[in-house]
Amino acid sequence: MELRIDRQAMVPVVQQIVDGMTEWISRSGVAPSTRLPSVRQIARANLLSQSCVAEACERLVAQGILAPRQGAGFMVAAHGGRSVGIDCEQVEDGLKLGEGGLPQSWRESDDLSYAIRQVARTDMASLFNYSSPLGLPALRGQIVKRLRLIGVQSRDEQVLTTSGASHALDLLVRTLFKSGDRVVVETPGYAPLFELLRLHGVQMLEVRRTPSGPDPQALEALLRQFRPVAMFINSHHHNPTGSCLTLGVAQQILQLCNAHDVRVIEDDVYADLHNGNGTRLAALDQRVIYVGSFSKTLSSSLRVGFVYAEPPLIARLARVKMISSMGTSSFNEAVLASLLANGAYRKMVQRQRQRLNTDRIAALQALEDAEWEVFGKPCGGLFIWARAPLSDPARLHGQAQCSGVRLCAPGAFSPSGEVGEWQRINVAYACDPRARQFFRSTRVNRPQAF
Repeated sequence: MELRIDRQAMVPVVQQIVDGMTEWISRSGVAPSTRLPSVRQIARANLLSQSCVAEACERLVAQGILAPRQGAGFMVAAHGGRSVGIDCEQVEDGLKLGEGGLPQSWRESDDLSYAIRQVARTDMASLFNYSSPLGLPALRGQIVKRLRLIGVQSRDEQVLTTSGASHALDLLVRTLFKSGDRVVVETPGYAPLFELLRLHGVQMLEVRRTPSGPDPQALEALLRQFRPVAMFINSHHHNPTGSCLTLGVAQQILQLCNAHDVRVIEDDVYADLHNGNGTRLAALDQRVIYVGSFSKTLSSSLRVGFVYAEPPLIARLARVKMISSMGTSSFNEAVLASLLANGAYRKMVQRQRQRLNTDRIAALQALEDAEWEVFGKPCGGLFIWARAPLSDPARLHGQAQCSGVRLCAPGAFSPSGEVGEWQRINVAYACDPRARQFFRSTRVNRPQAF
């Protein structure tokens, strides 16, 4: 079992072992219940410590890929080695190629566990009490510093912490809009936002997303005809297209919205996965409401997000926050503040970016080899928006099923539910052997020219 460990990489060795063993099991097509080489043999063959290999095997047991054998090491679990010749009826646990976050195997627990233990020992109040209405002061101070690094000149009183970005958007919709109001949303776009707006009776006006951002001409036509009260926009690594807002388009968007008295709500939850600073609307205009989150990178369970806005609006949001949820978790906020203060979070997202950059290059090459059309090549983040050579959606989903792959539901990214041919591809899943097999299976064989 050759694992090809790169000791110069930023990814921890144990995580590389987990990834390498997962790939080896999938690539080799070993049968369920097959006994693996011993921990000592794997360590010796790859010049690794037995403790690192043993820890990696325990993680794979937790993921359901391996199973322990009493006194005899580890074996492939019931479905751990399935990749080739898969039963097309058994895909409920298949590879979620369009997943919206990082895989569990990418999550790093060491620094997080240390911070949790440290806070539990030194800050007992956070274990039992709500945070303050605006959020933990130490965390808000850290967020202000991070905003200034991307050109957003903020102050502590302009930041409100939330239980993730979804909570932030919910507070904004509750506070700013009433049933019957019209807002502009991007299409394709973020499905949970569409559901939230429907829940509150807010009408959505669709503006087409391009590789450079929303189409300014289409936006101007919507603003003139319907007079919406707000616009929701992803700035970097747009969900689902992966595209980034360019400076020219950003300036046009702000000019149009200011001229028509339209609030701009900037959703930048993938900010930490961006390579470089880039263009933020909130850095260009202090009237922009900015939403961020740490859930996509740190933990989907340890939910912490925030809103940046002018102090009067922050005060209104804080009141709604206290009425609707009695505040946020002081413990979660203290853990995150610790990780930000000691630099552990910054180093973690650096490793994530580096790993995503490598996998993105490989994924784009695999899509090109399979003749998929890509919606602008993303420069960072999680997503590639691509269209298969197969034009029949039913056949495409059938091919995915037989490869052990799950695609997003048709129409998931359209406010009106319009079914399209484009697919959200998560870079972190796209190098899995099942994804490669799926891409190859969609290639259309054309007759050769003579």
